[in-house]
Amino acid sequence: MAGTGLRDLKKARTRRHIADTAAGLFAERGYERVTVSEIARAAEVAEQTLYNYFPTKESLVTDREQQIQEELGELIRARPAGTSPAAAIRGFVLATVAAIRDTPPQLARGTLGSLAAVSPTVHRLALELSDRQATAFAEAISASGPVAPEIARLQGIALAGVFRILIGEAGRRTHQGQTPAEIADALHAQLEQVLAELDRWLTPPPPAP
Repeated sequence: MAGTGLRDLKKARTRRHIADTAAGLFAERGYERVTVSEIARAAEVAEQTLYNYFPTKESLVTDREQQIQEELGELIRARPAGTSPAAAIRGFVLATVAAIRDTPPQLARGTLGSLAAVSPTVHRLALELSDRQATAFAEAISASGPVAPEIARLQGIALAGVFRILIGEAGRRTHQGQTPAEIADALHAQLEQVLAELDRWLTPPPPAP
């Protein structure tokens, strides 16, 4: 078991190293001008090793998408009765915002939001990611209560919109020259307000007497 744990830790470190290397190159030269081969060389790994962790170049800027969707879906499905989907994901969203503080300044311009602000290709990737999130959230909402499919879809779009704001604002503020700490502070206030509004909208009404 100890050996398995060490292997998993090494894999996680390798994955993070490759992702950070890619972010640094994207920040320096732009998404379109960097090849997968260059990223592998800079990370000092074989190109096939890179593909084992990131099957496409696009996945280098949508890192952890599937994991995030699964975690958020579980939070929505497991929420207590009377709790809105917005309240269920509030802690995760604010923790994600807080983590922006730890982004090294030299990597900030290589993150999804920053790249989407200047690259049509990455902007498209961000929109596609948002659509997938909306679908996943809608499925979790439908699975957790008697919600009409069209309402679940609408609520899923609203929840995905929270992350569109997070990604878009983080990118915009990065290009304005704000530090990761300044961005985290601003986004925390913005998204707390957004989540509070969504909570009021999405909280189920009390049962009829």
